[in-house]
Amino acid sequence: MNFQKLKELFLTSFKWIFICTLIGVFSGSASAFFLVSLEFVTQIRIQHDWIIWFLPVGGLLVGLSYYYWGESVVKGNNLLLEEYENPQKVIPLKMAPLVLLGTLLTHLFGGSAGREGTAVQMGGAIADQFTKIFKLDNSERRILIILGISAGFASVFGTPLAGAVFALEVLYFSKINFKSGLLSFLVAFAAYFTVELWQVKHTPYNIPLVPEFNFTSLFYTIIIGVLSGFAALLFSRSTHFWGSFFSKNIKYPPLRPFIGGIILAIAIAGFGFTKFSGLGVPVIVDSFSTPNEWYDFLLKILFTGFTLGAGFKGGEVTPLFFVGATLGSALSLIIPMPIALLAGLGFVAVFSGATHTPITCTIMGMELFGIQPGIFIAIASTIAYFSSGSVGIYKSQIVKGAKYKLYQKLQRKELENL
Repeated sequence: MNFQKLKELFLTSFKWIFICTLIGVFSGSASAFFLVSLEFVTQIRIQHDWIIWFLPVGGLLVGLSYYYWGESVVKGNNLLLEEYENPQKVIPLKMAPLVLLGTLLTHLFGGSAGREGTAVQMGGAIADQFTKIFKLDNSERRILIILGISAGFASVFGTPLAGAVFALEVLYFSKINFKSGLLSFLVAFAAYFTVELWQVKHTPYNIPLVPEFNFTSLFYTIIIGVLSGFAALLFSRSTHFWGSFFSKNIKYPPLRPFIGGIILAIAIAGFGFTKFSGLGVPVIVDSFSTPNEWYDFLLKILFTGFTLGAGFKGGEVTPLFFVGATLGSALSLIIPMPIALLAGLGFVAVFSGATHTPITCTIMGMELFGIQPGIFIAIASTIAYFSSGSVGIYKSQIVKGAKYKLYQKLQRKELENL
């Protein structure tokens, strides 16, 4: 390698390290602000439960903001996936404040939604701005989108390893090379430590007892993996169904969350379903020690699918954690395994099935719960991945690999038998 090539390598490396640092700091700071703001509005809702009756007003504000100012970014996470696969134009920075405001309004008034979508969209929008600043081409712009997704996910959940892998796996490693993979890890840790510097804490989880791994425990782990896959399938289909339902029946977009908010307010406040409002983190934490009702996970699927389908903003991942943890917790009444382990397995496995990311979920499970239950987590996440169908929560996600090939074979057999 001559001096000129060495110089180019050094300058390129410095440029990308600098970009990763900037994205990590900006995205991590945005996530830190978001997490603090989210906790603030959540406490307001908890202390003034009557505020849920204003959910239609909040929905109307969300709908109007996107209708008049956010038409180009209304696709959310799917826009990031589409721009990665087929780069067209830089994602407008306004995606970040719009999704932030929309999510805070959703949670303030009691909608059932998550937070990962907000952090990932903020990270993606922030990262993509460097396309113009550094005059990057399409292949380099793809790297920026990976970095934005990685930074957003890692910072909002406090899981840098899972965040880095999620950004790669959700795109099924398409057009990804060693360089983008390495940078994904770098930006994930930069964003994670930025949140730590802002002294914003993440929810701790614990699985105190892990049984011996044998044929019996393997059998039960496979069972919860299959059930988690079915729950993930139901969650994805529910969200898509309600989205299509509102689009077909209410032509004026701002009215969708307004009408949806009326129905949600009556259902949640009128019938006492407040535990399904917002993130539901207290319910998730309690599920590791107290068995849930068998229908809790179904109601969370219903309320979240309806909330997001109506046009409210947020994410799907924390509700997926809720669904999985409460499902596993309820199963502790019939499956002779520790309740915390079952809740933890459902927690990651439903997420795996709904996002087609078993590697991410295995890593995330070990980051959150420790290495000891790792073998159980890996098996449950993989089984859920294969049993959750071919459609996940992200419509624009391209599903490839072993799962894709398996469903292709099954479809061909069905056609042959017709």
